[in-house]
Amino acid sequence: MATSPWALPLLLLLFLLSRSISLRADPDAAVSRIAFGSCANQSAPQPVWEAVVGFDPQVFIWLGDNVYGDNKRPFRVFGRERTVGPWRNVPRFYPSTEAELRRRYEMAKAKPGYAKLRERAQVIGTWDDHDYGLNDAGKEFGGKVTSQRLLLDFLDEAEDSSRRQQAGVYASYMFGPEGKRVKVILLDTRYHRDPLSSDGAVLGDPQWQWLERELHGPRSEITIIGSSIQVISNLSATTGPLFYVESWARFPRERERLFRLIDSSKRNGVLFISGDVHFGEISRYDCGAQYPLYDITSSGLTQSVENSVPSVFQPLMRLVALLTPTTLRVFSPNCRYKSCTYGQPNFGAIEIDWNAVPPQIKLELRDVEGNSVGGVEFPISELDPSKAHAITKQGHSYQRHCALETELPWLVRHRLALLLFGTIAVLVIVVVLLGITCLSAANIFTKKSKME
Repeated sequence: MATSPWALPLLLLLFLLSRSISLRADPDAAVSRIAFGSCANQSAPQPVWEAVVGFDPQVFIWLGDNVYGDNKRPFRVFGRERTVGPWRNVPRFYPSTEAELRRRYEMAKAKPGYAKLRERAQVIGTWDDHDYGLNDAGKEFGGKVTSQRLLLDFLDEAEDSSRRQQAGVYASYMFGPEGKRVKVILLDTRYHRDPLSSDGAVLGDPQWQWLERELHGPRSEITIIGSSIQVISNLSATTGPLFYVESWARFPRERERLFRLIDSSKRNGVLFISGDVHFGEISRYDCGAQYPLYDITSSGLTQSVENSVPSVFQPLMRLVALLTPTTLRVFSPNCRYKSCTYGQPNFGAIEIDWNAVPPQIKLELRDVEGNSVGGVEFPISELDPSKAHAITKQGHSYQRHCALETELPWLVRHRLALLLFGTIAVLVIVVVLLGITCLSAANIFTKKSKME
Protein backbone atom coordinates (compact mmCIF):
# COMPACT_ATOMS: atom_id res chain seq x y z
CA MET A 1 0.00 0.00 0.00
CA ALA A 2 1.46 3.38 -1.01
CA THR A 3 2.09 5.91 1.72
CA SER A 4 2.15 9.67 1.42
CA PRO A 5 5.59 11.35 1.79
CA TRP A 6 3.91 13.60 4.38
CA ALA A 7 2.76 10.70 6.56
CA LEU A 8 5.88 10.35 8.73
CA PRO A 9 6.32 14.10 9.48
CA LEU A 10 2.57 14.33 10.17
CA LEU A 11 2.65 11.38 12.59
CA LEU A 12 5.69 12.87 14.34
CA LEU A 13 3.91 16.22 14.69
CA LEU A 14 0.81 14.52 16.09
CA PHE A 15 2.93 12.58 18.58
CA LEU A 16 4.68 15.70 19.84
CA LEU A 17 1.38 17.59 20.05
CA SER A 18 -0.31 14.77 21.96
CA ARG A 19 2.67 14.54 24.32
CA SER A 20 2.45 18.29 25.03
CA ILE A 21 -1.32 18.14 25.61
CA SER A 22 -1.10 15.06 27.83
CA LEU A 23 1.65 16.68 29.88
CA ARG A 24 -0.62 19.64 30.60
CA ALA A 25 -3.77 17.63 31.15
CA ASP A 26 -2.62 14.52 33.03
CA PRO A 27 -2.62 15.25 36.78
CA ASP A 28 -0.80 11.96 37.41
CA ALA A 29 2.28 12.84 35.35
CA ALA A 30 5.30 13.48 37.58
CA VAL A 31 6.10 17.20 37.57
CA SER A 32 9.81 18.00 37.65
CA ARG A 33 9.98 21.54 36.17
CA ILE A 34 7.92 24.50 37.36
CA ALA A 35 8.42 28.11 36.28
CA PHE A 36 6.86 31.19 37.82
CA GLY A 37 6.97 34.96 37.58
CA SER A 38 5.20 38.26 38.16
CA CYS A 39 5.08 41.88 37.05
CA ALA A 40 4.62 41.74 33.27
CA ASN A 41 3.69 45.04 31.66
CA GLN A 42 1.56 44.17 28.64
CA SER A 43 2.72 47.33 26.82
CA ALA A 44 6.42 46.47 27.15
CA PRO A 45 8.55 44.05 25.11
CA GLN A 46 8.58 40.59 26.74
CA PRO A 47 11.66 38.71 25.50
CA VAL A 48 11.78 36.68 28.73
CA TRP A 49 9.19 34.23 27.41
CA GLU A 50 11.74 32.62 25.11
CA ALA A 51 13.86 31.78 28.15
CA VAL A 52 10.83 30.47 30.05
CA VAL A 53 9.86 28.25 27.11
CA GLY A 54 13.50 27.13 26.84
CA PHE A 55 13.33 25.91 30.45
CA ASP A 56 10.47 23.67 29.24
CA PRO A 57 8.27 23.87 32.33
CA GLN A 58 5.31 21.56 32.78
CA VAL A 59 3.57 24.19 34.91
CA PHE A 60 3.84 27.98 34.88
CA ILE A 61 2.54 30.01 37.83
CA TRP A 62 1.52 33.66 37.63
CA LEU A 63 2.14 35.44 40.94
CA GLY A 64 0.41 38.73 40.21
CA ASP A 65 0.69 41.96 38.27
CA ASN A 66 0.07 39.69 35.30
CA VAL A 67 -0.98 42.89 33.56
CA TYR A 68 -0.79 46.50 34.65
CA GLY A 69 -4.47 47.27 34.66
CA ASP A 70 -4.53 50.54 36.58
CA ASN A 71 -3.38 53.99 35.47
CA LYS A 72 -1.02 56.49 37.04
CA ARG A 73 -0.70 60.22 36.84
CA PRO A 74 2.78 61.76 36.50
CA PHE A 75 4.72 63.05 39.50
CA ARG A 76 3.55 66.60 40.09
CA VAL A 77 4.44 68.85 43.00
CA PHE A 78 2.64 71.91 41.62
CA GLY A 79 -0.38 72.53 39.42
CA ARG A 80 -4.02 71.55 39.38
CA GLU A 81 -3.35 67.81 39.98
CA ARG A 82 -0.64 67.41 42.63
CA THR A 83 0.32 63.76 43.16
CA VAL A 84 3.20 63.98 45.66
CA GLY A 85 3.96 65.87 48.83
CA PRO A 86 1.82 66.91 51.81
CA TRP A 87 -0.15 69.17 49.45
CA ARG A 88 -1.21 66.25 47.22
CA ASN A 89 -4.83 66.59 46.15
CA VAL A 90 -5.27 63.55 43.84
CA PRO A 91 -4.05 59.95 44.11
CA ARG A 92 -1.28 59.00 41.73
CA PHE A 93 -2.99 55.72 40.74
CA TYR A 94 -6.57 55.28 39.56
CA PRO A 95 -8.41 52.24 38.15
CA SER A 96 -9.22 51.47 34.52
CA THR A 97 -12.65 50.80 33.09
CA GLU A 98 -13.72 47.18 32.59
CA ALA A 99 -13.24 47.51 28.84
CA GLU A 100 -9.72 48.87 29.24
CA LEU A 101 -8.70 46.15 31.71
CA ARG A 102 -10.08 43.48 29.36
CA ARG A 103 -8.13 44.99 26.45
CA ARG A 104 -4.90 44.85 28.46
CA TYR A 105 -5.44 41.18 29.25
CA GLU A 106 -6.01 40.55 25.55
CA MET A 107 -2.72 42.29 24.75
CA ALA A 108 -0.90 40.12 27.29
CA LYS A 109 -2.47 36.92 26.01
CA ALA A 110 -1.52 37.75 22.42
CA LYS A 111 2.22 37.99 23.13
CA PRO A 112 3.83 35.34 20.87
CA GLY A 113 6.19 34.04 23.55
CA TYR A 114 3.41 33.67 26.09
CA ALA A 115 1.15 32.00 23.52
CA LYS A 116 3.93 29.47 22.89
CA LEU A 117 4.20 28.80 26.64
CA ARG A 118 0.43 28.24 26.92
CA GLU A 119 0.67 25.56 24.23
CA ARG A 120 3.31 23.64 26.15
CA ALA A 121 2.59 24.11 29.84
CA GLN A 122 -0.34 24.29 32.20
CA VAL A 123 -0.73 27.93 33.26
CA ILE A 124 -2.22 28.75 36.66
CA GLY A 125 -2.01 31.85 38.81
CA THR A 126 -3.22 34.45 41.26
CA TRP A 127 -3.16 38.26 41.21
CA ASP A 128 -1.49 41.20 42.93
CA ASP A 129 -2.51 44.85 43.08
CA HIS A 130 -2.13 46.15 39.51
CA ASP A 131 -4.22 43.36 37.97
CA TYR A 132 -6.54 43.44 40.98
CA GLY A 133 -7.28 46.94 39.77
CA LEU A 134 -5.41 49.49 41.86
CA ASN A 135 -1.93 49.94 43.29
CA ASP A 136 -1.62 48.71 46.92
CA ALA A 137 -5.38 48.11 47.11
CA GLY A 138 -7.08 45.72 49.52
CA LYS A 139 -10.62 44.79 50.44
CA GLU A 140 -11.84 48.37 50.06
CA PHE A 141 -11.45 48.31 46.25
CA GLY A 142 -14.89 48.48 44.65
CA GLY A 143 -14.04 46.86 41.30
CA LYS A 144 -12.77 43.52 42.63
CA VAL A 145 -15.73 41.40 41.45
CA THR A 146 -15.22 42.52 37.85
CA SER A 147 -11.43 42.16 38.15
CA GLN A 148 -11.86 38.58 39.42
CA ARG A 149 -13.95 37.62 36.42
CA LEU A 150 -11.43 39.13 33.97
CA LEU A 151 -8.45 37.43 35.64
CA LEU A 152 -10.15 34.03 35.52
CA ASP A 153 -10.99 34.61 31.85
CA PHE A 154 -7.29 35.35 31.25
CA LEU A 155 -6.34 32.09 33.01
CA ASP A 156 -8.93 30.13 30.95
CA GLU A 157 -10.72 29.07 34.11
CA ALA A 158 -13.77 26.89 33.40
CA GLU A 159 -17.15 28.59 33.60
CA ASP A 160 -18.30 26.17 36.32
CA SER A 161 -15.09 26.59 38.36
CA SER A 162 -15.53 27.21 42.09
CA ARG A 163 -13.12 30.13 41.69
CA ARG A 164 -15.87 31.97 39.83
CA GLN A 165 -18.32 31.50 42.73
CA GLN A 166 -16.11 32.39 45.72
CA ALA A 167 -14.98 35.77 47.05
CA GLY A 168 -11.33 35.75 45.97
CA VAL A 169 -9.12 33.87 43.51
CA TYR A 170 -7.35 31.45 45.88
CA ALA A 171 -7.01 27.87 44.57
CA SER A 172 -5.02 24.65 44.94
CA TYR A 173 -3.70 22.00 42.57
CA MET A 174 -2.19 18.53 43.05
CA PHE A 175 0.24 17.15 40.47
CA GLY A 176 1.95 13.80 40.11
CA PRO A 177 1.54 10.19 41.24
CA GLU A 178 1.82 8.96 44.82
CA GLY A 179 5.37 9.36 46.08
CA LYS A 180 6.05 12.21 43.65
CA ARG A 181 3.24 14.59 44.47
CA VAL A 182 3.54 18.38 44.20
CA LYS A 183 0.78 20.50 45.70
CA VAL A 184 0.44 24.14 44.66
CA ILE A 185 -1.57 26.46 46.91
CA LEU A 186 -2.24 29.92 45.48
CA LEU A 187 -3.26 32.59 47.98
CA ASP A 188 -5.30 35.75 47.40
CA THR A 189 -3.60 38.55 49.34
CA ARG A 190 -5.92 41.31 48.04
CA TYR A 191 -9.63 40.52 48.21
CA HIS A 192 -9.90 40.45 52.03
CA ARG A 193 -6.80 42.42 53.03
CA ASP A 194 -7.01 45.23 55.58
CA PRO A 195 -5.06 48.52 55.17
CA LEU A 196 -1.27 48.24 55.30
CA SER A 197 -0.87 50.15 58.55
CA SER A 198 -3.54 48.16 60.41
CA ASP A 199 -1.72 44.90 61.28
CA GLY A 200 -5.10 43.38 60.44
CA ALA A 201 -6.13 40.60 58.06
CA VAL A 202 -4.42 39.45 54.88
CA LEU A 203 -6.49 36.41 53.90
CA GLY A 204 -9.85 36.79 55.69
CA ASP A 205 -11.65 34.06 57.65
CA PRO A 206 -13.06 32.01 54.71
CA GLN A 207 -9.63 31.78 53.09
CA TRP A 208 -7.94 30.89 56.40
CA GLN A 209 -10.42 28.03 56.89
CA TRP A 210 -9.81 26.86 53.33
CA LEU A 211 -6.02 27.04 53.78
CA GLU A 212 -6.19 25.01 56.99
CA ARG A 213 -8.12 22.28 55.15
CA GLU A 214 -5.59 22.32 52.31
CA LEU A 215 -2.58 21.99 54.62
CA HIS A 216 -4.20 19.21 56.63
CA GLY A 217 -5.42 17.45 53.50
CA PRO A 218 -3.78 14.67 51.45
CA ARG A 219 -0.01 14.53 51.81
CA SER A 220 2.47 15.61 49.14
CA GLU A 221 6.25 15.46 48.92
CA ILE A 222 6.41 19.18 48.07
CA THR A 223 3.89 21.94 48.84
CA ILE A 224 4.40 25.25 47.05
CA ILE A 225 2.50 28.20 48.53
CA GLY A 226 2.21 31.07 46.06
CA SER A 227 1.79 34.55 47.54
CA SER A 228 1.76 37.70 45.44
CA ILE A 229 3.69 39.56 48.17
CA GLN A 230 6.82 38.38 49.96
CA VAL A 231 6.22 36.13 52.96
CA ILE A 232 9.62 35.95 54.63
CA SER A 233 11.67 38.98 53.56
CA ASN A 234 11.14 42.03 55.78
CA LEU A 235 12.96 44.79 53.93
CA SER A 236 10.61 47.49 55.18
CA ALA A 237 12.15 47.07 58.64
CA THR A 238 15.50 48.27 57.29
CA THR A 239 14.63 50.52 54.34
CA GLY A 240 12.20 52.85 56.13
CA PRO A 241 11.64 55.72 56.12
CA LEU A 242 13.24 55.86 52.65
CA PHE A 243 10.74 53.44 51.16
CA TYR A 244 8.48 50.56 52.16
CA VAL A 245 7.38 47.45 50.32
CA GLU A 246 4.21 45.42 50.74
CA SER A 247 4.83 42.09 52.46
CA TRP A 248 3.46 39.73 55.08
CA ALA A 249 5.95 41.31 57.48
CA ARG A 250 3.72 44.41 57.48
CA PHE A 251 1.09 42.14 59.11
CA PRO A 252 3.17 40.38 61.78
CA ARG A 253 0.23 38.69 63.53
CA GLU A 254 -1.07 37.24 60.26
CA ARG A 255 2.39 36.01 59.30
CA GLU A 256 2.87 34.38 62.68
CA ARG A 257 -0.53 32.71 62.23
CA LEU A 258 0.61 31.39 58.84
CA PHE A 259 3.80 29.94 60.31
CA ARG A 260 1.88 28.34 63.21
CA LEU A 261 -0.58 26.77 60.79
CA ILE A 262 2.21 25.24 58.69
CA ASP A 263 3.97 24.00 61.82
CA SER A 264 0.85 22.46 63.35
CA SER A 265 -0.10 20.75 60.09
CA LYS A 266 3.15 18.71 60.24
CA ARG A 267 3.16 19.01 56.47
CA ASN A 268 6.53 18.36 54.89
CA GLY A 269 8.06 20.07 51.87
CA VAL A 270 6.46 23.51 52.28
CA LEU A 271 8.11 26.44 50.50
CA PHE A 272 6.92 29.85 49.30
CA ILE A 273 7.11 31.62 45.96
CA SER A 274 6.31 35.34 45.63
CA GLY A 275 6.60 38.43 43.43
CA ASP A 276 5.70 42.15 43.54
CA VAL A 277 8.97 43.93 44.40
CA HIS A 278 10.63 44.22 40.94
CA PHE A 279 13.74 42.26 41.92
CA GLY A 280 14.60 38.64 42.57
CA GLU A 281 15.54 37.34 46.00
CA ILE A 282 15.78 34.04 47.88
CA SER A 283 14.98 34.26 51.59
CA ARG A 284 14.97 31.68 54.36
CA TYR A 285 13.46 31.61 57.84
CA ASP A 286 14.49 28.88 60.25
CA CYS A 287 12.14 29.64 63.13
CA GLY A 288 8.74 29.52 61.45
CA ALA A 289 8.34 25.74 61.43
CA GLN A 290 10.26 22.58 62.29
CA TYR A 291 12.39 22.98 59.19
CA PRO A 292 13.66 25.94 57.11
CA LEU A 293 11.03 27.87 55.15
CA TYR A 294 12.24 29.27 51.82
CA ASP A 295 10.69 32.14 49.86
CA ILE A 296 11.79 32.52 46.22
CA THR A 297 10.80 35.95 44.96
CA SER A 298 10.73 36.41 41.18
CA SER A 299 9.91 39.93 39.99
CA GLY A 300 9.54 40.96 37.35
CA LEU A 301 9.14 39.48 33.93
CA THR A 302 9.39 42.99 32.46
CA GLN A 303 9.52 45.38 35.44
CA SER A 304 12.77 45.70 37.40
CA VAL A 305 14.41 48.19 39.73
CA GLU A 306 17.58 48.46 37.68
CA ASN A 307 15.74 49.17 34.44
CA SER A 308 13.90 52.01 36.18
CA VAL A 309 17.13 54.06 36.37
CA PRO A 310 19.76 55.02 33.76
CA SER A 311 22.35 52.27 33.24
CA VAL A 312 25.07 54.43 34.78
CA PHE A 313 23.25 54.21 38.14
CA GLN A 314 22.66 50.44 38.07
CA PRO A 315 25.91 49.62 39.93
CA LEU A 316 24.74 52.04 42.62
CA MET A 317 21.49 50.06 42.93
CA ARG A 318 23.54 46.89 43.46
CA LEU A 319 25.63 48.63 46.11
CA VAL A 320 22.45 49.68 47.94
CA ALA A 321 21.25 46.06 47.81
CA LEU A 322 24.57 44.95 49.27
CA LEU A 323 24.40 47.53 52.07
CA THR A 324 20.78 46.78 52.97
CA PRO A 325 20.76 45.04 56.38
CA THR A 326 19.08 41.66 56.07
CA THR A 327 19.05 38.56 58.22
CA LEU A 328 16.83 36.31 56.12
CA ARG A 329 18.33 36.60 52.66
CA VAL A 330 20.20 33.56 51.36
CA PHE A 331 23.78 34.37 50.36
CA SER A 332 25.26 31.84 47.99
CA PRO A 333 28.32 31.60 45.72
CA ASN A 334 25.84 30.69 42.98
CA CYS A 335 24.50 34.26 42.94
CA ARG A 336 25.56 36.59 40.14
CA TYR A 337 25.92 39.53 42.56
CA LYS A 338 27.22 39.47 46.13
CA SER A 339 23.93 40.75 47.53
CA CYS A 340 22.16 37.65 46.14
CA THR A 341 19.42 39.88 44.76
CA TYR A 342 18.86 40.40 41.06
CA GLY A 343 17.46 43.69 39.80
CA GLN A 344 17.01 42.86 36.11
CA PRO A 345 14.02 41.04 34.51
CA ASN A 346 13.86 37.45 35.70
CA PHE A 347 11.71 34.38 36.24
CA GLY A 348 11.73 31.65 38.87
CA ALA A 349 12.54 28.02 38.16
CA ILE A 350 12.00 24.91 40.29
CA GLU A 351 13.61 21.63 39.24
CA ILE A 352 12.92 18.37 41.03
CA ASP A 353 15.14 15.34 40.49
CA TRP A 354 12.90 12.49 41.59
CA ASN A 355 15.48 9.88 40.53
CA ALA A 356 18.27 11.16 42.78
CA VAL A 357 18.92 9.36 46.06
CA PRO A 358 17.59 11.14 48.02
CA PRO A 359 15.39 13.23 45.65
CA GLN A 360 16.73 16.78 45.18
CA ILE A 361 15.08 20.14 44.60
CA LYS A 362 16.71 23.17 42.99
CA LEU A 363 15.27 26.68 43.42
CA GLU A 364 16.60 29.27 40.97
CA LEU A 365 16.22 32.74 39.56
CA ARG A 366 16.99 33.00 35.85
CA ASP A 367 17.61 35.99 33.58
CA VAL A 368 16.12 36.79 30.17
CA GLU A 369 18.67 34.49 28.54
CA GLY A 370 17.68 31.60 30.80
CA ASN A 371 20.95 31.71 32.76
CA SER A 372 20.91 31.11 36.51
CA VAL A 373 21.57 34.27 38.53
CA GLY A 374 21.04 32.74 41.96
CA GLY A 375 19.78 29.58 43.56
CA VAL A 376 19.91 26.90 46.21
CA GLU A 377 19.75 23.11 45.98
CA PHE A 378 19.11 20.57 48.70
CA PRO A 379 17.48 17.18 49.36
CA ILE A 380 13.70 17.32 49.70
CA SER A 381 14.17 15.44 52.97
CA GLU A 382 15.52 18.67 54.53
CA LEU A 383 11.92 19.92 54.52
CA ASP A 384 10.62 17.07 56.66
CA PRO A 385 9.50 17.83 60.23
CA SER A 386 10.48 14.33 61.33
CA LYS A 387 14.08 15.06 60.28
CA ALA A 388 14.27 18.47 61.99
CA HIS A 389 16.07 17.16 65.08
CA ALA A 390 18.63 15.36 62.96
CA ILE A 391 19.31 18.47 60.89
CA THR A 392 19.82 20.57 64.03
CA LYS A 393 22.07 17.93 65.57
CA GLN A 394 24.25 17.76 62.45
CA GLY A 395 24.74 21.54 62.50
CA HIS A 396 23.27 21.76 59.02
CA SER A 397 23.03 25.58 59.27
CA TYR A 398 19.55 25.11 60.77
CA GLN A 399 18.41 28.25 62.66
CA ARG A 400 21.08 30.33 60.97
CA HIS A 401 18.34 32.54 59.48
CA CYS A 402 16.35 33.06 62.63
CA ALA A 403 16.74 36.67 63.82
CA LEU A 404 14.25 39.02 62.15
CA GLU A 405 15.28 42.38 60.69
CA THR A 406 13.14 44.07 63.35
CA GLU A 407 15.43 42.55 65.98
CA LEU A 408 18.56 44.21 64.59
CA PRO A 409 20.10 47.13 66.56
CA TRP A 410 18.54 50.48 65.71
CA LEU A 411 21.72 51.84 64.09
CA VAL A 412 22.00 48.78 61.87
CA ARG A 413 18.34 48.82 60.80
CA HIS A 414 18.50 52.49 59.85
CA ARG A 415 21.98 52.62 58.36
CA LEU A 416 20.67 53.13 54.82
CA ALA A 417 18.61 56.14 55.87
CA LEU A 418 21.46 57.45 58.04
CA LEU A 419 23.90 57.00 55.16
CA LEU A 420 21.63 58.85 52.72
CA PHE A 421 20.73 61.70 55.06
CA GLY A 422 24.35 61.91 56.23
CA THR A 423 25.56 62.14 52.65
CA ILE A 424 23.01 64.86 51.88
CA ALA A 425 24.04 66.75 55.05
CA VAL A 426 27.73 66.54 54.12
CA LEU A 427 27.00 67.74 50.58
CA VAL A 428 24.95 70.65 51.92
CA ILE A 429 27.75 71.59 54.33
CA VAL A 430 30.33 71.35 51.53
CA VAL A 431 28.18 73.55 49.26
CA VAL A 432 27.69 76.11 52.05
CA LEU A 433 31.40 76.14 52.86
CA LEU A 434 32.25 76.53 49.20
CA GLY A 435 29.78 79.39 48.96
CA ILE A 436 31.24 81.09 52.05
CA THR A 437 34.77 80.58 50.69
CA CYS A 438 33.83 82.05 47.32
CA LEU A 439 32.13 85.04 48.94
CA SER A 440 35.14 85.63 51.21
CA ALA A 441 37.53 85.40 48.27
CA ALA A 442 35.37 87.79 46.26
CA ASN A 443 35.22 90.20 49.21
CA ILE A 444 38.99 90.11 49.65
CA PHE A 445 39.49 90.62 45.94
CA THR A 446 37.09 93.61 45.95
CA LYS A 447 38.85 95.25 48.92
CA LYS A 448 42.24 94.71 47.30
CA SER A 449 41.01 96.25 44.08
CA LYS A 450 39.73 99.31 45.93
CA MET A 451 43.05 99.74 47.79
CA GLU A 452 44.93 99.68 44.52
